[in-house]
Amino acid sequence: MNILVLEASTTSAKAMLYSSKHGIVRILDRAYDTKYQDTTIHDADFVFGQLVDLGKQICENQEVDIIVLSGTWHSVMLCDKGMSPVTPVFTWAYTGAQELCKNLRKDSEYTRNFYQKTGCMVNAIYPVYKLMYLKEQGYDLANYHILGQGTYHYYKLTGKLEVMDSMASGSGLFHIHELKYDSDLLKEVGIEEHQLPDIISYKAARPLNKEGARLLGLTEGIPVVPAGPDGGLNQIGAGALAKGVMTFSVGTSGALRLTASRPVISENLSTWCYRSPSSWLSGVATSGCCNCVDWYKSRLFPEQYSYSDIEKNLEKTTLKPPVFLPFLYGERCPGWNDERRASFHELRPEHTAIDIYQSVLEGTLYNLYQSYQELVKLNGLPKKIRLSGGILNSAYWTQMCADIFRMEMEVDETKQSSLMGGALLGMALLDKSFNLEEYQGMASRILTPDLDKGLIYQERYESYLKHYHQVL
Repeated sequence: MNILVLEASTTSAKAMLYSSKHGIVRILDRAYDTKYQDTTIHDADFVFGQLVDLGKQICENQEVDIIVLSGTWHSVMLCDKGMSPVTPVFTWAYTGAQELCKNLRKDSEYTRNFYQKTGCMVNAIYPVYKLMYLKEQGYDLANYHILGQGTYHYYKLTGKLEVMDSMASGSGLFHIHELKYDSDLLKEVGIEEHQLPDIISYKAARPLNKEGARLLGLTEGIPVVPAGPDGGLNQIGAGALAKGVMTFSVGTSGALRLTASRPVISENLSTWCYRSPSSWLSGVATSGCCNCVDWYKSRLFPEQYSYSDIEKNLEKTTLKPPVFLPFLYGERCPGWNDERRASFHELRPEHTAIDIYQSVLEGTLYNLYQSYQELVKLNGLPKKIRLSGGILNSAYWTQMCADIFRMEMEVDETKQSSLMGGALLGMALLDKSFNLEEYQGMASRILTPDLDKGLIYQERYESYLKHYHQVL
């Protein structure tokens, strides 16, 4: 049996062909057009076109038994009655609603009530507040269908306006205890439930329609699994459905997640809790990781410099680097202040571009470590941490991560755990004897922390915290 997994991430389209007999057959990854650099706003049809083109390429001359879709949490767009996009897709990174959210957070009772119902914080990343913002901009929301990028792909391939419960859980409109859209929030936004996709589980696959079959070069009628969030699929692909196994993904943004058997809510509102494709996720997320590193490199180093060229010089510097607060795209966890901005501190005239690059690498990880500590307070120390994402392209940054956390980490050798999670969902649907919970992940190597360096990073982390609490 062959499974085609198609994923639209923040910066690229991805495809995996997986065989139940041979495992991963092939993975393709295509960055969006070089002129398409804004990660906050996407063109829905452009992204869909990139995705199906990659899918057609990877499954050429191959039989496919099921298609599984993956995307990112927190995107939203408006479509007209004929399901043509009226707005761009506003991704998780779009923070136009930050002023609106700032005013709402002044009401502590409203904020806590929203968090306890949805597992989400009052923050501009969430679609519920993007919708309120669009309403302020003059859109009459009652005239549109409302969905995200991944759900749009599912509609284009099946003709069904449906969303996986796990994806809906990241919208801010989903009641995590009642497992349905919250009627009070719908009234607050000014929309009705029929404008939103119907909520279904991953088991409710629909047949590939004629146009989808043409675009992918496949047979009409193949089951298509609704788009799951890459974060939720990462948990499955990393073999982290067991208690105490933490996934740690460092890509464009960063996240740490633990599987839970029920909704887990933080007293100080520092974490999030969403429905996962198979259970629940208790987690934290940050907005600035590889995007911060890419931003710095693009502005301070000539184009011909590669990341490895820069990192060869990191060990040579003896200066203590500046402190970087990595909030170019606002703050998610732990403070959820989307008005917080990036900044450098303790910058000295003798600091070089290399020193500042070091501070960017450190600052992104300090924000994640800060968030990790909140997650541990709520769930206890993890038994295992499984690391994945773009960070693995840098041996230096990967080792720094283990040193800062001062814990052994298992490195996911596939580097594409969310795609693997999609393949496993497909397996569970094709083979009723296959148990998702029993999957232990791919072969991994163990990353051992340097505890001496860890002490140095701990001292710098204290400086990070000092400036974090001083600067809004």
